[in-house]
Amino acid sequence: MARVKYLEKSDVNEELRWIYDKYEGYGRFMNQVRVFSHRPVLLKHLMGMLLEMAEEPIVDKRHTEIALVAVSKLNECRYCVAHHVPRLLDTGLEPETASRILDEDCPGLTELDRLVRDYAVQVTLDSKKVSEDLFAKLQSFYTEAQIVDLTCRITMCGFFNRFNEALRIDMEDGVIEDLMSKGGDLSELPRSLD
Repeated sequence: MARVKYLEKSDVNEELRWIYDKYEGYGRFMNQVRVFSHRPVLLKHLMGMLLEMAEEPIVDKRHTEIALVAVSKLNECRYCVAHHVPRLLDTGLEPETASRILDEDCPGLTELDRLVRDYAVQVTLDSKKVSEDLFAKLQSFYTEAQIVDLTCRITMCGFFNRFNEALRIDMEDGVIEDLMSKGGDLSELPRSLD
């Protein structure tokens, strides 16, 4: 059970209710929205920014999801792993790839997939140690704007992992069923503290 009350759409200022409407169509992230609603500036800017980034993506969804799943697995965020593995599988990767995303010899990854995964891991574990070689490889595939976008998504994912775990945000109805229907494995989710 979450450590703070979930606020409903009727509990927030009228000018922010559009965020609830958008997230109802975006996916099962409403419990995060309901928690961020305690601080309207966070609801407006954090959750609003994610919606805007999703509407105008500049990094391929597959690579964004590889990064988010890798970061969430490193940080052992049950909520984020359960939410993002199905999105990763929707990009055409196999369940075994999602399961083994942190393995050096993870099957099903292209050179760029591995590069994104390795960058996400290094930024998460020790961002000061992102090597010039790793960064140069990123630059051979991505524009500076794309690198900024990817880095933002990686670091924000770490923030969301910690936020969700600290406040014990519950998974919404249907998240586990979605994961299982796409070949995900419950035994590979980080353990719940409840």
